[in-house]
Amino acid sequence: MIYFIGAGPGDPDLITVKGKRHIEEADIIIHAGSLVNKALLDNVRKDAEVHDSAGMTLEEVLDVMVKGTRAGKKIARVHTGDPSIFGAIREQLDSLDKQQIEYEIIPGVSSFLAAAAALKKEYTLPGVTQTVILTRMEGRTEVPSKEKIEALAQHNATMIIFLSTGMLDELVDRLKCGYGENTPVAVVYKASWPEQKIVYGTLQSIVEMVKKEGISKTALVAVGDFLGDEYELSKLYDKSFTHEFRSAKE
Repeated sequence: MIYFIGAGPGDPDLITVKGKRHIEEADIIIHAGSLVNKALLDNVRKDAEVHDSAGMTLEEVLDVMVKGTRAGKKIARVHTGDPSIFGAIREQLDSLDKQQIEYEIIPGVSSFLAAAAALKKEYTLPGVTQTVILTRMEGRTEVPSKEKIEALAQHNATMIIFLSTGMLDELVDRLKCGYGENTPVAVVYKASWPEQKIVYGTLQSIVEMVKKEGISKTALVAVGDFLGDEYELSKLYDKSFTHEFRSAKE
């Protein structure tokens, strides 16, 4: 059996109990060594076969999984964050489906959630935005034309931009097609890791601030007025608001 496991954003405690258990019980572990915290492998079996997928091709990863499964081995395929977000798992799953190999996906804590915790902010503020856009700029991987940054910026929703810090100058220029230049921005480097760093600014100032910190990768860009201080109070705890579990109070 193959288990695709979301290893969390970096802090080894931010993995599910289920995911940790399967990693420690696995006969074969394939992990994204360039991103997954190696501390997660501290308690694996001494006889476990460990592969770092950072230097492997899709075919090589699949070969290890298929051969291991057919040999009756338990396999942990460990991805950073949650594998459903920029995890490149679909191509692995489809190939396994074709070969009628069973697998299970165990969700993890995405880095965009760890970033919100580090920022001590809520992405969906009443009266500000109720939408969170997770996206990236095109690089070597294309982005559909309807999902260009300029188009998404028109919504003025909370936007979390992955894999784009190295192109921050261009990213900011394109964000300004929808957001005002005074829109608050935060760049979160290695959220939840010991070396975590947060840079706050606006679309007008953030590029120079991030350059001074030397951040060019392994960071998320968070944009939107959720970073500000103005919002409406939630109806959920409003004493004048009735819902299924509580009547309005005078």
